[in-house]
Amino acid sequence: MTEKTRIVVTGASGRMGQMLIRTVLASKKAELVGVVERSGHSWVGLDIGRAMGGTDIGLTVTDDPLEVFKKCQAILDFTAPAATVSFAALAAQVRAVHVIGTTGLSDDDIAKLDAAAQDAVIVRAGNMSLGVNLLTKLTSMVSAALDEDFDIEIVEAHHNQKVDAPSGTALMLGHAAADGRGVDLDEVSDRGRDGITGARKRGDIGFSAIRGGDIVGEHDVIFAGAGERIVLRHIATDRSLFAKGALRAAAWGQGKNPGAYDMFDVLGL
Repeated sequence: MTEKTRIVVTGASGRMGQMLIRTVLASKKAELVGVVERSGHSWVGLDIGRAMGGTDIGLTVTDDPLEVFKKCQAILDFTAPAATVSFAALAAQVRAVHVIGTTGLSDDDIAKLDAAAQDAVIVRAGNMSLGVNLLTKLTSMVSAALDEDFDIEIVEAHHNQKVDAPSGTALMLGHAAADGRGVDLDEVSDRGRDGITGARKRGDIGFSAIRGGDIVGEHDVIFAGAGERIVLRHIATDRSLFAKGALRAAAWGQGKNPGAYDMFDVLGL
């Protein structure tokens, strides 16, 4: 029988944290060996089953990540930039695979993650779903095939509790579009329009963010030309698909050489 991948989930109380925990517990290929929350959180010291509204499962929420990281083979981390950077250093110490779905990371944060990846496997992606990663590939291909006569707009929608905009997925799509055209996204990104802004600048890649209700995630990449539009779309209706992708990444990373990877690597794209 194949040994189960021993998993720790960080940010246990969060929307994605709870989904990751449920997905690991339901998996026949993984074992949940630890759950982490920040110091002072009301869940610390509670059994995770009870904290999530069920019965005890014999696993206590801790605020000591290093202690549980020592027991695991992989860490699933959809938290916040500062926490993720801190977890990366600890994951590198114990040589655990660090699967990162955290968004809103700065260039400095990513540089620190790259440093940690010299000693451990890091799989980082703005979105863990197969569909979105295929959409990203298609975006790059279409962008490369069309010139600047086609304006590119990326429209994303998420629930009303999401704290960052544009979403990590939207930025991933934006980078794919920019790469297809051979330009730097930072130089052509247009993330806000209000008032009399003047005509749209040729070659810009625009972003629009919608926040409302319990929208899981919707992303459109619009290529708008004279007399025609091409629209690439992905709609997620169940965030468990992100958790399943993260679990797949955790298993894929076992035995790999230290380094920074993404879902293209995991999915063989």
